[in-house]
Amino acid sequence: MSNDHQTNNNSEILVKVEGLSKKFCKDLKTSLWYGVKDLINGIRGNTNESLLRPKEFWAIKDINFELKRGECLGLIGHNGAGKSTLLKILNGLINPDEGKVTIKGRVGALIELGAGFNPILTGRENIYNNGAILGFTRKEIDSKLEVIIAFSELEEFIDMPVQNYSSGMKVRLGFAVAAQMEPDILIIDEVLAVGDLGFILKCFKTIDTILPHTAVIFVSHSMPMVSRICTQIILMERGCAQFQGDDVGKAIDLYYTRFASNQINTVFNDGSIKLDKVEMLGASTHNDILQLHWKDDLRLFFRFSTINMEEAPIFMVTIFDKEQRPVALLEPNVLESNLIIKENSIQFTIEHDNLLLSKGIYAINISVNSAKTKEPLLRINDILNFQVIHETEIWPPFLLDSKFINQ
Repeated sequence: MSNDHQTNNNSEILVKVEGLSKKFCKDLKTSLWYGVKDLINGIRGNTNESLLRPKEFWAIKDINFELKRGECLGLIGHNGAGKSTLLKILNGLINPDEGKVTIKGRVGALIELGAGFNPILTGRENIYNNGAILGFTRKEIDSKLEVIIAFSELEEFIDMPVQNYSSGMKVRLGFAVAAQMEPDILIIDEVLAVGDLGFILKCFKTIDTILPHTAVIFVSHSMPMVSRICTQIILMERGCAQFQGDDVGKAIDLYYTRFASNQINTVFNDGSIKLDKVEMLGASTHNDILQLHWKDDLRLFFRFSTINMEEAPIFMVTIFDKEQRPVALLEPNVLESNLIIKENSIQFTIEHDNLLLSKGIYAINISVNSAKTKEPLLRINDILNFQVIHETEIWPPFLLDSKFINQ
């Protein structure tokens, strides 16, 4: 890995990764034996790096990308996809088995909670340590010290050993150091997930400020965060780049598609009513996922069987987005309901015209409450998942139909 400091130039490539691969062994004893053999072969000049031996697997395989100043690369994928391994190689913590990494400039990294801190030293002493690692003189660190402490909001605790910090305090100090030192490349792992909302918002405002002068590599399972700052994205799957490009919305859609399922989850049932059938009328199916196009009509058919129930209950159907946030409630049958129970059975269709949900994966939950007492009778999550189809990938859950009129 080469590391050269360059002057600011928005068109220069700060990170270049070529054919990067890294393999690991599944058990320690075999790994140690392979390490000894590799050391001997390295001395003799014999290498077989591209071949997997028994119990070995590729943690990352043939990763390629370039990142310029002002760009933010998002790395997404499930746990074990290879994201952390890639970050550790980029930060120089481990060496690749194949490929090349070229880094230009100072690297500030937030990889694993508190990984860059000496737990015995105080917060103040760790600021000087981290600054020195980044190549700053003590005088340069002195000039930034008060700003870093103020940003971290740890004035009362800055002279306390870091081993006594909470996880949130470590994130505050780590981000304050990494951002205020103005690195050329800023690497941020999942650490922001443990911060409180106010501090996270402050972090993103800071990223907005430094991004024009910095290249950012951002790893997160939070797609709102990814869509907020990333200009390009790599979706990793078993060490490989399943998707790569500047279409962040498409990558996020692919990320969520793999989590879509049709496993009904009954959360509560008092035994008085049972779901017999649910169907999305007029929907097509692709790869076992129901599909509607933007502005299609949403029509849901339900059939329930009841026990000792005389009056139709209240049905509340909620639509959840890919982040499992409730984005819409279909108006319940509260006023002047015409639903009736026949032979211990009730069936109906709920219709909503002109569906304006944006492209993506959605889930439907249903709650059934007594019409008289309002007490819950039944609650089922994920009664079905469906996908809205549209040519435009956007993050907000609604794409509202609108017109532009010249004035």
